[in-house]
Amino acid sequence: MRGRCGRCCYSAAAHGLGAGSISAISLDKGEILWQIAHGDTPDGVRNHPALKGVTIPRTGQAGIVGTLVTKTLMIAGEPQPTTAGHARGALLRAYDKATGKDAGAVLMPAQQTGSPMTYMHNGKQYIVIAVGGGNYPGELIAFRLPG
Repeated sequence: MRGRCGRCCYSAAAHGLGAGSISAISLDKGEILWQIAHGDTPDGVRNHPALKGVTIPRTGQAGIVGTLVTKTLMIAGEPQPTTAGHARGALLRAYDKATGKDAGAVLMPAQQTGSPMTYMHNGKQYIVIAVGGGNYPGELIAFRLPG
């Protein structure tokens, strides 16, 4: 899935060995400005007996997710639930759109199933995302941004 903002294109894609990434691509030069592993390492990899005692960095997750670009952030939910340091669920992640650095995350009860959208109400900005999968029924969840 792709999102555009100004002269950049943000692309979320799966790449090799079940990992996934998000890339910011300059539309002027066709160069990758930044790339980040999107999503925690899947539980099946992180907890595999053959990898016991090995520290696995965040690999990202295979799957297709929609992205949302705001004035300063690029937002995308994880395509798979995990238990990496939190209750079972998936994170809605925010990245600094200029650098790709993690800007924050909130736990959702299930993985992203639709593209995030945003709206303003009474001067406050909200992000709404569809989640669901496995034993979790589909629903829309709204988050209010600080400020």
